[in-house]
Amino acid sequence: MKKLGLYIHVPFCGKKCGYCDFYSLKYSKENADAYVQAVLRNLDHYGKPQTTVDTVYFGGGTPSLLSPEQLAFIIDRMQNRFSLEENCEITLEANPSGLSPDRLKKLRYIGINRLSIGVQSMTDSELQFLGRSHNSARAEKAVLDAADAGFDNISCDLMLALPDQTGNSLEYSLNRLCSMPISHISAYLLKVESGTPFDCANVRSHLPDDELTAELYLHTVNILEQHGFFQYEVSNFAKPSFESRHNCRYWQCRDYLGIGPSAHSCYGGKRFAVKNELEEFISSDIQPVYVTDESPCGFEEYAMLRLRLREGLDLRSAGEKRIMIEKKLPPLLKAGYINFNNDIISLTPKGFLLSNSVIEYLIF
Repeated sequence: MKKLGLYIHVPFCGKKCGYCDFYSLKYSKENADAYVQAVLRNLDHYGKPQTTVDTVYFGGGTPSLLSPEQLAFIIDRMQNRFSLEENCEITLEANPSGLSPDRLKKLRYIGINRLSIGVQSMTDSELQFLGRSHNSARAEKAVLDAADAGFDNISCDLMLALPDQTGNSLEYSLNRLCSMPISHISAYLLKVESGTPFDCANVRSHLPDDELTAELYLHTVNILEQHGFFQYEVSNFAKPSFESRHNCRYWQCRDYLGIGPSAHSCYGGKRFAVKNELEEFISSDIQPVYVTDESPCGFEEYAMLRLRLREGLDLRSAGEKRIMIEKKLPPLLKAGYINFNNDIISLTPKGFLLSNSVIEYLIF
């Protein structure tokens, strides 16, 4: 039987970061209470006791702005409406500034067993530039407090290619992170999104050029592997057996159901999304959705997603397209962008750096 992942999009933030283009609004208790009731209604609607859920992910926004009691209501409703697997991975995204020792103990008690903490940098000047509400000492304390509260599956986000970032400042952040009790790091290149406050000449003029960006990315891969964090996806690194099980289902074309404004789903043989409207989500009995793909996970999409993973694409799944793909391999092999072992194509760290172009060239 297919298993399902649940994604809950919590669209609240204390304040909007200048680089963020995700759907989020300023937190208010009134809206948060109404939002939680809407989530519960949707769990009632979609829930099927015979459906086994093996991953849950609270993303955002800043999901940790919800109280432990509100999160407990949602998890309890999931348990009542679905069949939650005994070792279900339940992840909560959080900012360091919102993780007190007491709150962490409550989060662990209600069943959260994985934290994804938005550290972004361990250099205070970089955190100030990003507009984060914490400094490096606060970030480290949050991680240590989480470990003390019983969390043994902690992930930290790190941003690469920040304005004026150097190899030395990045290495400092990486070494500090790796000295802490964490098991996973998501390392993302800063992308200046159109229409955000960072979309201005003052920011763009201080961004690393392409050559330095490549050096920073490859430097990250090398340092993390030296510390035992192995790259399993373009931007994700984990100690053995600590890969994000929920995120892996996206790259493996496995079913997931999203609830909340702007949440996406691959469920019931279709891809669909929820409108970016908190008020409409709250006022509707069932979340308003629109279909984005009537027949998802065809070979092209499957291949693109598999090539994001270090384990790569098995060409035995390519059928008649295999010959076309194999003809394109020699220049990529020569350039060091891919590995090819009998039936498996996988990208190298150098290939991951240009993953969109390499994958498009191979598949289309």
